[in-house]
Amino acid sequence: MADQWSGFSYIVTNLARFIRPNEITFSGVNSTMPMLACLLAKKAYDWPFTYINVAGGVDPSPSHIPLSSSDPILAEHSASIFANEDFYDLCTRGRMDLTFLGAAQIDGEGCANNSVIGDWHNPKVRLPGGGGGAVMLPTARRACTWRTEHSRRTLVEKLDFRTSWGGFHGVVTPIAVFIKRDDRLALASWHPESSLAEVQQRTGFAFDASTAAPTELPTERERAALAALDVHGQFESDAKVSLR
Repeated sequence: MADQWSGFSYIVTNLARFIRPNEITFSGVNSTMPMLACLLAKKAYDWPFTYINVAGGVDPSPSHIPLSSSDPILAEHSASIFANEDFYDLCTRGRMDLTFLGAAQIDGEGCANNSVIGDWHNPKVRLPGGGGGAVMLPTARRACTWRTEHSRRTLVEKLDFRTSWGGFHGVVTPIAVFIKRDDRLALASWHPESSLAEVQQRTGFAFDASTAAPTELPTERERAALAALDVHGQFESDAKVSLR
């Protein structure tokens, strides 16, 4: 089972599963896995959606898949070119259906810390800050994030700093998928090689798991699409995602 549902493929495929027909979806800076998820969805699913990326591309057809989610090649053969202001404008007008944004820490309400680890005045680590995510998280209709590490230091009871208000509607880790329900993150499913007990033990906040079950394995089309995007396994190697 592991060769068809690695931690890397689990994250990418389950991010893709958040995309819905006819929606406008955005992937940003340092967002390789969401970039792959959007391109996977274009290949694996029969329904249309609009994919916008931080390089400015709108439904691009890149000649190859770049390692950087900001590479200008992601604007090749685009329907149009978007500037940063256009992303924010779409969000604030309520037209951005789904945006993928990163986070260093996530709490049980789905709120994000991208600012500091530790005390604000004397932090252990000072992070890049909210950037565009501070605008997009509270204004997009839905937002999702991902973590390559599932632990109590990333999924926390209390954020060291609340960078972005609004809260994520979805969170994907190597072993679990969370969704927003009643203003809190609830467990939707867990990796078939993990367990509910393991997810609870490795998560810093309490969550509802009353409707959770093992995640459905990738379809043949999802597997084939990701294999075509990562022909030489470079993305999976660079991601260094482990189930443990």
